[in-house]
Amino acid sequence: MDLVDAFFNWQVMLRSFPILMRGVGNTILLGFATIFCGSIAGLAICLIRLYGPRLLQLLAIGFIDIFRALPALVTLVLIYYALPFLGISLPSFTAATLALSIVFASFFAEICRAGIDSIPKAQFEAAYALGLPFRLTMAKVVLPQAFRIIIPPYTSSCISVFKDTALASVVAVPDLLKQANDAQALTANPTPLILAAIIYLILLWPMVRFVGYLENRQKKDSETL
Repeated sequence: MDLVDAFFNWQVMLRSFPILMRGVGNTILLGFATIFCGSIAGLAICLIRLYGPRLLQLLAIGFIDIFRALPALVTLVLIYYALPFLGISLPSFTAATLALSIVFASFFAEICRAGIDSIPKAQFEAAYALGLPFRLTMAKVVLPQAFRIIIPPYTSSCISVFKDTALASVVAVPDLLKQANDAQALTANPTPLILAAIIYLILLWPMVRFVGYLENRQKKDSETL
C-alpha cells in the first residue's frame, strides 16, 4: 500500500463522506452552543472580577485561573465521568457543551477584562458626571467600545472552540472526529481522518482569514486616530 492508497484513497473518501457529514452538524451545533453559553458566562465573570464584592472577585479570579490552566480534555472528563458519582448524570452532548463553555468562559473573561481596562477612565467619569447608573454606563458607554477592541482575540478564541469540539469524541458525542474514527474503523484505512481534516479546514479557514481582516482593520483605525 502506497501513500496515496493509505491516506488519500478516493474510494474510501466516497464511502466515508456521508458518515462524516452526519457529524458536521453536531460539530457546528456544539461550537455555537459553546460560544453562546461561554460568552454570556465569561462576560458575567469578567464584570464580577472587576466590580463585584471582594469575595466574589476572588472566586472569579480562582475560576479563571483554574480553568485556563486545566486542559479542556480534563474538564470534559471530570464533568462527564466524575459528576455521576455525585448523582449528576449529563448526556454526552450536554456534558461536552458545559465543559467547553466553562473553558471558553475563563478565556473570554480575561479578553473582556483587557478590553474594559483599555477604556480611558475619563469615559467612566464622564458617564458618572451625567448621572448614568453603572448598568447604563457599561451597556451604553464602556462595553460597545470594549467589544470593538476585543473582536479579533474573541474571534480567534471562537476558532479554538471549533477545534476543541473534537475532544467531544472522547465522551461519544457523534461529532466530525468521532464519525471519522468510526469510518476509519469501518474501512480499515486512515483516509477518513484526512477527509475530516479537510472539512475542518474548509469550515475554519474563512474564520481565520476574517480574524486577519479584523486585525488589519483595527490597526488602520488606530493609525488614523
